[in-house]
Amino acid sequence: MQPILKINLTTGKTEEFVIPKEWERDFLGGASLAARILYPFLTKELDPLSPESPLLFLNGPLSGTSGPTTGRFVICGKGPATNLWAESNIGGFWGPELRKAGYDGLWITGKAKSPVYLWVEEGRLEVRSAASVWGKDVYEAQEIIKEEVGSKNARVAVIGEAGERGVLYSSICCDHGRMAGRTGLGAVMGSKTLKAIAVYGKKKIEVANLERYSALRSLANRRLKQDNVAKMFHELGTAGGANYNEYMGGMPAKYYHQGVFPGVDNVSGSKMAESILVGTSACQGCVIACGRVVNIGDGTKRKGPEYETIVGFGPNLLIDDLVEVVRLGELCDKYGMDTISAGNTIGLAFRLFEMGRVTKQDTGGLELTWGNFMAARQLIHMIARREGIGELLSRGSRQFGAAFDAEDEAVQVNGLEVAYHDPRGVSGMALVYATSPRGACHNQSDYFLVDWGHTNEKLGIKYYDRHAQAEKAENVARHQNSRTFFNSVVMCIFANVDPQMQVDLVNAACGLEWTLEDMMRSGERGWNIKRAINNRMGLTRANDKLPKALLEPYQEGGSAGFVPDFPALLEGYYIARGWNLESGKPSKEKLLELGLQDIAKDLWD
Repeated sequence: MQPILKINLTTGKTEEFVIPKEWERDFLGGASLAARILYPFLTKELDPLSPESPLLFLNGPLSGTSGPTTGRFVICGKGPATNLWAESNIGGFWGPELRKAGYDGLWITGKAKSPVYLWVEEGRLEVRSAASVWGKDVYEAQEIIKEEVGSKNARVAVIGEAGERGVLYSSICCDHGRMAGRTGLGAVMGSKTLKAIAVYGKKKIEVANLERYSALRSLANRRLKQDNVAKMFHELGTAGGANYNEYMGGMPAKYYHQGVFPGVDNVSGSKMAESILVGTSACQGCVIACGRVVNIGDGTKRKGPEYETIVGFGPNLLIDDLVEVVRLGELCDKYGMDTISAGNTIGLAFRLFEMGRVTKQDTGGLELTWGNFMAARQLIHMIARREGIGELLSRGSRQFGAAFDAEDEAVQVNGLEVAYHDPRGVSGMALVYATSPRGACHNQSDYFLVDWGHTNEKLGIKYYDRHAQAEKAENVARHQNSRTFFNSVVMCIFANVDPQMQVDLVNAACGLEWTLEDMMRSGERGWNIKRAINNRMGLTRANDKLPKALLEPYQEGGSAGFVPDFPALLEGYYIARGWNLESGKPSKEKLLELGLQDIAKDLWD
């Protein structure tokens, strides 16, 4: 790994941080290494939006190597809505470009006196005024900055107006709508008066054994092109499974209170492919190209929505017009807001309006009736500008619900809104949402695929019925460990790459001699250090719970009558993890087993 460039925007001081070799070996890179680096600084007392709050952009050892789906990087810090560990995984070309500019990461603290952006070119840093782009949307700002730095090939990571104004689920964008969407790190970036970071370089990205790595990379990509899951993502995007998920009762509708959505065919990946799809987009070196490019009839090519956006602004609000879903998703992207949290929080507003808790007096006259896409559009504007009821909505569903004495109606875990894979349809997601280190998250483990039969025997990830209970707890933990490994190398979870091939790629890139067991142990180590960070910031067993709505059975659909036996699932999970059953902390024995002696001493001595 190359050095990390530390930048203090208050003082203007910069220095290089060289990653200790043992950290590289034990954590590799990405989110796991970021957790190891930031562990001492993420305290309970730290205000996520203060100048002292760190924002760490970090690659992994495979980032930018043109390996299978390795054009990714992570952004990490403390979440402003959760006050817990925050990480967001993002694709595109920015991460590889940073490596070519001579750094594997940027570690940013402080706050600029006036809006700025950073320009990193060939190992040289320049702090520039962002007066020309402050207030601009994420797409327009990227183009202006490229022109100002004089390089069309520069890559720009940027926030929108939502991040500038501190919306707690603001995202960070690069390239064709690639978003670091979850956990609100766009708000952290905005609190530093930092609009964007532009990078450009020509340095070769080095690996330990280039000949071996090149052969493995080519073989892995050829196999991935023939993989059925990859083919589905290429042809239909992430929404390719929408119809099946709805049929199985795993797609929530009407803000998690309706088990069927009759209009699913109108908003599916197939519908998009048949009607408005005009192309695909890919991250650096990716052979899948799951990104959608659509034309909704106005002659303009724009980003098409992924599954989560389609459900959040479609079934979740009972909207069955795909074109309107595209517009709502694009509006969020331009403002720089996470579509999962935005759709979820707006869904709560619709729910409370139906219940009479929220009135037209609260909304400024808006009728928040199901299917009303015009009202949803207006709320997005109000959230990004923090105007009227948008001020309350900008704080996320937990705080919005509490403002109307209805926090228990908010479908969130620890301040992060639940995504759209319903645990009543795929029970493993109950544990995934409740125990994710960043709040409710489907990408720390996309276990719904395992519940659909996508097992991995080499990693000990077996098949259990989608409505199985505590017997699958250990399986969930193993899957989380495997995905934590993905987030450290950094590889997209859409890559169905044979586990031994993953290990071989890491060994060739890093000069290691790992086994599959070493790979899984690395993932377990990363998962546990994130848990330790959260324990230090106040998280206990009491935080590991599901919102009320997900424990109420649907009356119709493919999962009618079923709810997860969550207490049994959680107890089985704690036992499988080796966590203390009372406190929710990793046991001292488990931490020592993982080589985390200093963490064990910190938590238990």
